[in-house]
Amino acid sequence: MKYIKDYKEGDRVFDIYLCKHKQSAVTKNGKAYDNVILQDKTGTLDAKIWDPNNAGIAEFDTLDYIEVYGDVTSFQGALQVNVKRIRKCREGEFNPADYLPVSKFAIEDMYGELLSLIGKVQNKYLKQLLQAFFVEDEDFIKLFKQSSAAKTIHHGFVGGLLQHTLSIVKMCQYYCSVYPLLDKDLLTAAAMCHDIGKVREISLFPQNDYTEEGQFLGHIVIGTEMVAQKISKIEGFPVLLANELKHCILAHHGEYEFGSPKKPAIIEAMALYLADNTDAKLQTFSEILENSSEAGWLGFNRLFDSNLRRSNEL
Repeated sequence: MKYIKDYKEGDRVFDIYLCKHKQSAVTKNGKAYDNVILQDKTGTLDAKIWDPNNAGIAEFDTLDYIEVYGDVTSFQGALQVNVKRIRKCREGEFNPADYLPVSKFAIEDMYGELLSLIGKVQNKYLKQLLQAFFVEDEDFIKLFKQSSAAKTIHHGFVGGLLQHTLSIVKMCQYYCSVYPLLDKDLLTAAAMCHDIGKVREISLFPQNDYTEEGQFLGHIVIGTEMVAQKISKIEGFPVLLANELKHCILAHHGEYEFGSPKKPAIIEAMALYLADNTDAKLQTFSEILENSSEAGWLGFNRLFDSNLRRSNEL
């Protein structure tokens, strides 16, 4: 199959893709059409069905696998497919692994590394808490391994939440080696738990979309509640330690305008915020570079508020 990342303007599409989203719409002139988002493991591509009543357009819905025939055009700087024909595919005609973006690192290897870091935690209460999530809670473990860390911005793939969490933990371990004032056990636990709410905020692939709970509460509040529930079952867990840990989770976005309920008040919360921001930004930049075949300047990016370019490229 030809992957979405390899298409360019003028190409012809004739392959099977996952319909991530389908929505009916109307043009300014009152003509009905369908918006469709096609997906494979390399990304998504906007598609337009300008004549939904065409006999060549079979009935299909969101999350169906469809064979698409059409032309790749460009609209306002973004590629899209002008669809001519669609056929709904039967099971056995496609391999689901081709359509779900997955971490380039082995999920079990990453999880094993995370568990080894839990084994190094000295504080008995924090170790009990981490084991309650990452060793004993089978339902949580399954979701954590498969979840993405975001819908679109960064780590938006199967295993993305695990990859992001492990990166943050390792970064925080480094911080502790440089800044001895940091409480290593507290920061490690905070790093491991900071995004656990995403297992309930965002549904698993292929949907990878916000849940009802996610829309209402968001992962920061959900994660804080999850930690509080586990702590309530650990006898003698110090109240101050529990509040410090929950504060780190509540403050890990750093600024109110970034959706943070609190701003960092302890050094561990500040370290977590900086690590989270660093990994999110560098992963986002990496994905931009990996998903672009352009040489030189790549154009203006709203998230970075800058015109981006590859380094070391003539």
